[in-house]
Amino acid sequence: MNKPTILVTNDDGINAEGLRYLISIMRKIGNVVVVASERSMSATGHAITVRSPLRLEKTTEEKGCKEYKCNGTPVDCVKLGEQIVIRKKPDLLVSGVNHGSNASINVIYSGTMAAVLEGCISGIPSIGFSLLDCNGNADFSECGSFIKEISEKVLETGLPDGICLNVNIPAISSEEIKGTKICRQSKAKWVEGFDERKDPHSKDYFWLTGRFEKLDLEADTDQWALDNNYVSVVPMHYDFTAHRAIDTLKKWQLNGQSI
Repeated sequence: MNKPTILVTNDDGINAEGLRYLISIMRKIGNVVVVASERSMSATGHAITVRSPLRLEKTTEEKGCKEYKCNGTPVDCVKLGEQIVIRKKPDLLVSGVNHGSNASINVIYSGTMAAVLEGCISGIPSIGFSLLDCNGNADFSECGSFIKEISEKVLETGLPDGICLNVNIPAISSEEIKGTKICRQSKAKWVEGFDERKDPHSKDYFWLTGRFEKLDLEADTDQWALDNNYVSVVPMHYDFTAHRAIDTLKKWQLNGQSI
């Protein structure tokens, strides 16, 4: 049987250890095509490049694996990977392994998960993987069995239409992980501020700072699962409509008329 074609990307850049590890796992499953940014694009969200040309450079080609670096964003990489490199829909898209959490509100800012949502928009079964360790030299070796099992399950069964997965993994040994939980995204926010400084020319500049504040500690959330040593799996979609608010808003009157 033909092996599945797997498109691999990330937001930490082509040389990130998390990406290198994800490639090694995907090569056990299928034929791998990597398209990743040439530098870190962390926290770029769903940005695309429209004001400068995009460039692709093949960096590696060997049996079962081709790698390309791109000067664009993670979403650019997905678009180019599907439409220019593979020239058809891959059987699976995986993004990561991200250095740090993409649980809760972090998903809004994440380039890793933006790539996943872009794959989902295109109709590709897509998964984002993140390890709760921001260090550049983080140990990803304990993640392998979970990444492989979830990826193979998605290849075997598919995903509901318009749905992708956000998978976060605690930074502990695989023996300490209690299992996997299907969860909802927890409520949280970044309480942010700015470190105000002056440059050598006495001009002001600013560094964004902040702390993560958990607002929802219910046992069905991703943050609870991670805090209690479970792998969290959150099904996501790109439809931002607040469906539960539609009936409420329809009661409004504008210019004397119902809307």
